[in-house]
Amino acid sequence: MNISARSNRAPAAPHFPVQEAAPKAHILSAHQAVDIAEKLNGLEQPEAVHVLEAMPIAAAIQVFNVRDLRAAAELLELIAVDWAAAILSGLQPDRRAQIFRQLSDVGRERLQGHLPGPMREALDQLLQYPAQSAGGLMTTEFVAVPADWTVARTLQHIHDVGRNRETVHTVCVLEPTSRRLLKVIGLWRLVVSEADSKVLEAAQAQAPIAVSAWTDREEVARLLSKYNLLAVPVVADGGEVLGIVTVDDVIDAIIAEGTEDVQKFGGSQALEEAYVSVDFVTMVRKRAGWLCALFLSEMLTASAMQAYQGEIERAVVLTLFIPLIMSSGGNSGSQATSLVIRALALREIGLGDWWRIASRELPAGLTLGAILGVLGVARIVLWQHLGLYDYGEHWGLVALTVGLALTAIVTFGSLTGSMLPFALKRLGFDPATASAPFVATLVDVSGLVIYFSVAYMVLRGTLL
Repeated sequence: MNISARSNRAPAAPHFPVQEAAPKAHILSAHQAVDIAEKLNGLEQPEAVHVLEAMPIAAAIQVFNVRDLRAAAELLELIAVDWAAAILSGLQPDRRAQIFRQLSDVGRERLQGHLPGPMREALDQLLQYPAQSAGGLMTTEFVAVPADWTVARTLQHIHDVGRNRETVHTVCVLEPTSRRLLKVIGLWRLVVSEADSKVLEAAQAQAPIAVSAWTDREEVARLLSKYNLLAVPVVADGGEVLGIVTVDDVIDAIIAEGTEDVQKFGGSQALEEAYVSVDFVTMVRKRAGWLCALFLSEMLTASAMQAYQGEIERAVVLTLFIPLIMSSGGNSGSQATSLVIRALALREIGLGDWWRIASRELPAGLTLGAILGVLGVARIVLWQHLGLYDYGEHWGLVALTVGLALTAIVTFGSLTGSMLPFALKRLGFDPATASAPFVATLVDVSGLVIYFSVAYMVLRGTLL
């Protein structure tokens, strides 16, 4: 995590021929690490490695700390082992754990023996937690002081160790003997407090906001946003501080989480890498499963149409509106699903609110369905009177069928789309798997049944 702000007058990202990458690697050191990472992303891996090995070690470490560097683990495995170990050792703990997770088994064995013992222990501690948890996101480099220290001594300590810590914006105040977390104090409060006062007295009276190592990253992000924090401590069961999760760690994690949800919502498995970095076989594998499942589900649509084959043969005019009916129901369901999934993700609603959501979506679906129904009827009437199409002598009943069917299907789609995320969450699945294609497929099948049922009731004795 690179926490330094990018200067508005930073030099532009360099441009040079690939074959000159190594001789001119020193030029890169004068640029922002994120710009260097962007440039390396455009090179073939052997060429990127050639550039990295020619750079000063400090500059290479800064580049690997940039999370936008693609295939960082693969690059590290291609670099000479001593150089790779030096880079890995210089990374921030959370970034080191992130890259270490992505290394192959051979790469881990190759590098682990070149790391200092304490660093291996800290790495093992971070790797025991899931990547999506607070423990997987936290850094073990933070500032902590005993509660009996003065403000002056705390500021001096920050001055002495601050450059080796990921952030000094937040200081953990610990019980002197047990090392339990008592308070969290911001750097700004230390600066404005009396120098000879105790650091515990300078902290706010409220209990500190902290999370366990197993807390999901979405919950961590919610707490940071709710309480406007720069960092939140991660504590063990006994109250000892294991590390801290900073706001920019969470931003990176939430971007990844949002990307994963969008990919799922589009009817695909989530990609572990950037889209352009995913190989052909993985891309097909991630998408084929969902497509096959949706295809098999769509077969139910054909079965539903076969069940109403007689009605279709007697009233062919009804087939003209099947795409209209099915798409309207699917669209309304997708709308409701999107809104509810987002509300669940933001903790605006919980599982117990399903009835409240249903009571909102039912009248909303009826209203939206009625609006579309009126438009559908108006279209048939207009086309009939203008001579653009002849719907037959019973065109009025056909228009009524379409209007009523649209109202019913859009209502059903809205209600189904809003309840599906609750059902999935109750069953322990990610609500984002209630993808738009899945909802549309579900409503397509039920929409056909509703459409022909309404048609049978309205047109019985005339066309049917």
